[in-house]
Amino acid sequence: MQKTTQTPVNKDEEEQALLLQSLLKTVAHFFGGWDAIFGKVFDPRRNYLIRYSLISLLCTGVLMFVFRLGSRRQIKHVLGGNKKSEEKFRALFDILKVPHGDTLNYAFKKIPVDGVQEVVSWMVNRLIRNKVLDRWRFFGYFLITIDGSGRITYDERHCEHCLTKKLKNGKTLYYHPVLEAKLVTPNGFAFSMMTEFIENPEDLAKGDKQDCETKAFKRLTKRLKKRFSRLSICLLLDGLFADGPSMKICEDNNWKYFIVLQDGDLKNVHRSFEVAWGANKQNTKRVFYGKKSDIEQNYRWENKIKYTDTNKNVHYPNIIECIEKKPNKQESKHMWLTNFSVDFKKVDTLANGGGRLRWKAENEGFNVQKNGGYNMEHAYSHDPNASKVFYLLLQIAHIIFQLMEKGSLFHRSFPKGVGSQKNIAFRLLEAWRNLRIGSEEFSSFYKGRYQIRFDTS
Repeated sequence: MQKTTQTPVNKDEEEQALLLQSLLKTVAHFFGGWDAIFGKVFDPRRNYLIRYSLISLLCTGVLMFVFRLGSRRQIKHVLGGNKKSEEKFRALFDILKVPHGDTLNYAFKKIPVDGVQEVVSWMVNRLIRNKVLDRWRFFGYFLITIDGSGRITYDERHCEHCLTKKLKNGKTLYYHPVLEAKLVTPNGFAFSMMTEFIENPEDLAKGDKQDCETKAFKRLTKRLKKRFSRLSICLLLDGLFADGPSMKICEDNNWKYFIVLQDGDLKNVHRSFEVAWGANKQNTKRVFYGKKSDIEQNYRWENKIKYTDTNKNVHYPNIIECIEKKPNKQESKHMWLTNFSVDFKKVDTLANGGGRLRWKAENEGFNVQKNGGYNMEHAYSHDPNASKVFYLLLQIAHIIFQLMEKGSLFHRSFPKGVGSQKNIAFRLLEAWRNLRIGSEEFSSFYKGRYQIRFDTS
């Protein structure tokens, strides 16, 4: 590729250059570049058969998700065969052609999933260590949701690890769910920290219980504690984990927690709460919030409600109840178990800034990944190992895209925005395919000194 610079000559080219700068500078600024992200992933391939470096293949997979291509087949049809696209791949990864999606699939069958998982954890840990996320600590703790989601489903058995479910029509569904630990913030970040793949062991005997979220929760929290041993963590959990074992895991790890308490869960705890609160009826608070202060919240709470679980372990969780009234809507009730001490001054902060933030994982996390163009439920590979690698690359792409989209570099270039995240991805793809630019100037897109900040409002 001839090393000449060619400055964008019109508004469209200028905007395309700014978009690519936002993407590449985000990667370089927060993580040190693609080599720093993927340089430590072990490559088990034989050297004499290698045409593409593992870094170039992994990065191509990430770009597939960043550009919302929807399937690995689109790598060939959209990124390959395009001279300007291939020139950019050559400048970044020193490869002559864009690798075929099948080349990615073949390589990903062999590389260790744990190595790619470590990349995800390393990226979030680097953001934490560099204090990028410190402003969103909650009473000193990072808020981490643990939630399950469906990943891929099949009408026929896909592998020995498939979970099965009998449908009402008599058919059997074969599926592969995941349990995700995501770090969430009030401004909308939802970063995957660690993934636990829920799957049956190969030697599952007939009559044995399948793998499930509660089993995966124990494995995931053990891994989370080992990898982030000194991190101040507050777990945000749904009603599935409203039990003694989940509380004990948090207590043993010195973690804080908010656990959704449904009306039908832990009936003894509900009764103890009503008795304790009814004795004095002092722990109440009414607040109004929203842009027009037209949302009314009525709180009740009690500290240290005794609860003995089925393993005879005694816990003393605190309970918050919130009855919320919105204009022209039916009132809703929310309850949480927590080990944060509750008082009049901070009860609404605990509920709104802590307990309710669990929905961020579903709204900004899984929902975006399923319906925002990432196509999370698509089977990017039928190979079990490669399928997991593609899933983790999706998480990496989502981390990078969130940092870019919410960063000051992007907002300075596009103060009025460019529409939805899908629009940004589409325009990034068009910039990658169409911008004519020399290698030296393209290299300047991710070099030099600059700052990226985030809006704290």
